[in-house]
Amino acid sequence: MRHMKKLLVFVCLLLGCASASAAQDHTQISNIVDAFVQQQTATLPGKVSYKINGIDQRIALSSCARLEAFLPAGSQLIGKTSVGVRCIEKGGWSIFVPVQIKVSINLLVSTRQLPLGHTLQKGDISSQTMEISQASGLADPEQAIGKVLRYGIAAGQVLRENMLRAPYSVTQGQVVQLVVQGGNFSIRSEGVALNNAGEGQTVQVRTSSGRVISGVAGAGGVVKIKP
Repeated sequence: MRHMKKLLVFVCLLLGCASASAAQDHTQISNIVDAFVQQQTATLPGKVSYKINGIDQRIALSSCARLEAFLPAGSQLIGKTSVGVRCIEKGGWSIFVPVQIKVSINLLVSTRQLPLGHTLQKGDISSQTMEISQASGLADPEQAIGKVLRYGIAAGQVLRENMLRAPYSVTQGQVVQLVVQGGNFSIRSEGVALNNAGEGQTVQVRTSSGRVISGVAGAGGVVKIKP
C-alpha cells in the first residue's frame, strides 16, 4: 500500500494533478482577448469583424488573478494574427491566441487604365467596398484628386499613397523668380531650376552669375531663399 501511494504521488507530479484544481480558465483568457481586440480596433475605418480561435484544451496554465493582453512585436490587428495574454504575477506565464480580423472598407480605385505622370481628376477614381488584410489604400478622394501618378496603373487598381506625388510647381530648366525676404526688405531676381520640385520641396537654382543656390519651391514658379 505504501508503495502504491508513492507511485500515485509520482504520477501526479508528472501529470500536474496537484495543480489541476487551480488551472486557469480558458474562457477568461478568451474574454480578455475579445475585450482587447474590441478596444484596439474601435478606431479602424470601415466595418470590423473578428474570430477568436479556441485554446487547445490540453494546455494547462496555473490560475492567475492578474491577466494582461498585449500585441506581440511586429504583429498587426488585421488579417491572421495573434494576441498575447500574460500572467503578471510572480512566476507568471504567457500564451498566444490566434485571431482572424477582417476589415471591410470603401477604398479608392482607378476607373480606367492611367499612364505615368497623369494628374488624377474626379472621373479617374471611384469608391469600392472591399475586404483588406493590411492597413493600406486611400479612402478620401481629397487625398488623390490633383495628385500625379508615379507610374502607370491598370483599371480597378487600389490607390495607395506611395503611388502618388504632389504636382511639380517648379520643373527642371524653368526660369524661376528668386525671392529673398528679410524683416524690412525683399529682393527679387531670376534663375534657372536644376531639378523638379513640388511646393515646399527643396530646389537647386543657378543664378545669372552662375552660382548654384538652394531654395524652397513655391506656387507660380517662385523660389524662396533664406537670407
